[in-house]
Amino acid sequence: MSELKVNLNNIFDFVSKEEVNSFKSKIEKSQSLLEKKTGKGNDFLGWLNLPSNIPSKQISEIEKIAEEFRTKSDIVVVIGIGGSYLGSKAVIEALGNSFSQLNSNGNPHIVFAGQNICEDYHAELLELLNHKRYSIVVISKSGTTTEPAIAFRLLKQHLENKVGKSEAANRIVAITDQSKGALRKLADTEGYRTFVIPDDVGGRYSVLTPVGLLPIAIAGFDIKKLVEGATKAQADTAANVPFEQNKACQYVAGRNALYNKGKNLEIMVNYTPKLHYLTEWWKQLYGESEGKENKGIFPAGVDFTSDLHSMGQYIQEGERMIFETVISVENYSHKLTIPNDPENLDQLNFLSGKRYSEVNKMAELGTIAAHNDGGVPCISISIPELSAYWIGYTLYFFERACAISGYVLDVNPFDQPGVEAYKKNMFALLGKPGFEQEGKDLRKRLGI
Repeated sequence: MSELKVNLNNIFDFVSKEEVNSFKSKIEKSQSLLEKKTGKGNDFLGWLNLPSNIPSKQISEIEKIAEEFRTKSDIVVVIGIGGSYLGSKAVIEALGNSFSQLNSNGNPHIVFAGQNICEDYHAELLELLNHKRYSIVVISKSGTTTEPAIAFRLLKQHLENKVGKSEAANRIVAITDQSKGALRKLADTEGYRTFVIPDDVGGRYSVLTPVGLLPIAIAGFDIKKLVEGATKAQADTAANVPFEQNKACQYVAGRNALYNKGKNLEIMVNYTPKLHYLTEWWKQLYGESEGKENKGIFPAGVDFTSDLHSMGQYIQEGERMIFETVISVENYSHKLTIPNDPENLDQLNFLSGKRYSEVNKMAELGTIAAHNDGGVPCISISIPELSAYWIGYTLYFFERACAISGYVLDVNPFDQPGVEAYKKNMFALLGKPGFEQEGKDLRKRLGI
């Protein structure tokens, strides 16, 4: 039977099984806080039982609009930042063809905007869109977050100039608050079709809401299977599943035992390039959830074996405050064998006839052993395949584990108070009304 597996065997040279199991009571308490909704940030627990509660009507509505956008668009621009783009991008990259930008499969290309403020990026995007049929999905609960808001200003104007205001309204879908906020007001005024971001689901936990589901569906992937996998993970990681059999709890126990030993930087490792953005999504999920009150494991990521030839030296022999979490894929979609070379100048004929995946797996195991010898513990997580079902399962697995881990640290895993500091400074420096004195003080401080 296929399952997601968590293997802690390669951490026990650094922490004992007793130290890992000592977290059982804290984790069970954290699970109870989640289920009873009595912990910190309990007004943002809408994600907890979301997979099993998504209405079939909502799935149908998403699929209907997705089909419409696929028929009328060469490109769909998804505007959003943080959790408003990372989840959908992670899934689309994991399930898609590695060269989809060069090989059209009949579905529109999904591109992203408003996830940065780079002038060249957005100018080059407009140049591309000049010659393409395109639609827009804009994602923002408030409609006032700077990066996506100015990107939407830009692209809305471009689309209206290209196809007219009326047709542009048919090509824009807003995913926003149910009743309040600037984007909700604009959507109601302009007649955009909308989906609602639930009040009790924060951005980094929103991939299984329309925030993630609509772009994923437009890209041509099976959101029903995605939700089905997440629903199974919801059941498998619930509070009624014993600590010893609960994979999310085991992951939490392992990483927190290592954290208590001074391993305060977790490197997520993949051996499949398609999982790069799953790591980026995971980095936001854990960094924004745990990184507060001067606590938390710093989340980083590498793509092996590529990064073995850049970051491998540091991981092997640098500061020993790190541990690795390796995500491996058990079964690949394609079969490719290494050919024989009569000349054998590279002396690699001993690999002839072997599958790429076999060589990749031996590289993974050999690296784990080498890094262990170099003082780096390793948690291994394996998923059966890159399918919508198992990606959905993996997403929820990490969400549940993150929430549990946040409560183990005794922080609120659902807020992000530190984000407001940079926003305030940015507004002050840009001259936003009401921030004049702060702007003057900052300019003096920065010497500008």
